[in-house]
Amino acid sequence: MKELNRECREQRKSWNGKPYRSLDYMLRERFGEKVYKVTLNGGMSCPNRDGTLGTRGCIFCSEGGSGDFAADVSLSVTEQIESQIALLSAKRPIQKYIAYFQAYTNTYAPVEYLRKIFKEAMSHPGIVALSVGTRPDCLGEEVLDLLEELNRIKPVWIELGLQTIHEKTAQYIRRGYRLSCFDQAVENLRKRNIEVIVHTILGLPGESREEILETMRYLNKKDIQGIKLQLLHVLKGTDLAYDYLAGRFHVYEREEYLALLIECLENLDPEIVIHRITGDGPKDLLIAPLWASRKREVLNLLHHQMKEQNSYQGKSLKVPDCESAEGTDMLRM
Repeated sequence: MKELNRECREQRKSWNGKPYRSLDYMLRERFGEKVYKVTLNGGMSCPNRDGTLGTRGCIFCSEGGSGDFAADVSLSVTEQIESQIALLSAKRPIQKYIAYFQAYTNTYAPVEYLRKIFKEAMSHPGIVALSVGTRPDCLGEEVLDLLEELNRIKPVWIELGLQTIHEKTAQYIRRGYRLSCFDQAVENLRKRNIEVIVHTILGLPGESREEILETMRYLNKKDIQGIKLQLLHVLKGTDLAYDYLAGRFHVYEREEYLALLIECLENLDPEIVIHRITGDGPKDLLIAPLWASRKREVLNLLHHQMKEQNSYQGKSLKVPDCESAEGTDMLRM
């Protein structure tokens, strides 16, 4: 038992000193060095904006379709990559990049167009993987076949905007699809050996702490490889902003959010890669919470608090491993 306890502690230390399996840790492990994302805009729309499901988008989504940091859509994909690389490499030496199609719904276009832009991105010598942000209801058979084909060339990751498992919240945010659609999309992608990253939002109006944790536990049971834990941002020009300014809900204070974030991490399978842990909205659009713009400060506080609390990813999971071993040792002391 003591040997098992020691192995569990060593495993937690192995994540480059972080108390969770970070994206940076995974990328260094897989590619042998630090890798950065270049955020691209494929010029697509969204069924929640073009009239198919609605015209106003999800309630929290900015006019830029969550691609406010993406490159200029007027440039070609190659030009977008080069412009992003120029910005990043001016600050630090970088050799490898992930092409991230971020703005709007990036499988919501004819398959031949998707093939053209995705292959152009993957053909760049600095690109080691393709990451595509999309909706579960925009993954038809032809698109899935294309993604499977591309995944044989370089790794392809699909980032699915789930946000929550709770239907009442999904209706409020105008997500536009049911949870069963998400489940089917994950199953279809994993059958093709495509990695899945799930976007969640912490602090959606009306959701309790326990409901948020239910989303984490639900995702543990799904065959997903990564997760983004996004703090709810209230951005100018969104319908969410109108509700916030009308006093219909409150946003988290920093300490509230850190406490919730720690609980979420403790309830997540330690094999799931943490791709995002807070997020930082565009400063010119952010209405609340304003403390979120100090991202480095938030991360430092999170790591400090988790160290003080002996907290780590997966700590609260009821599995007969580290926790049972530690408990046995404590009883013997």
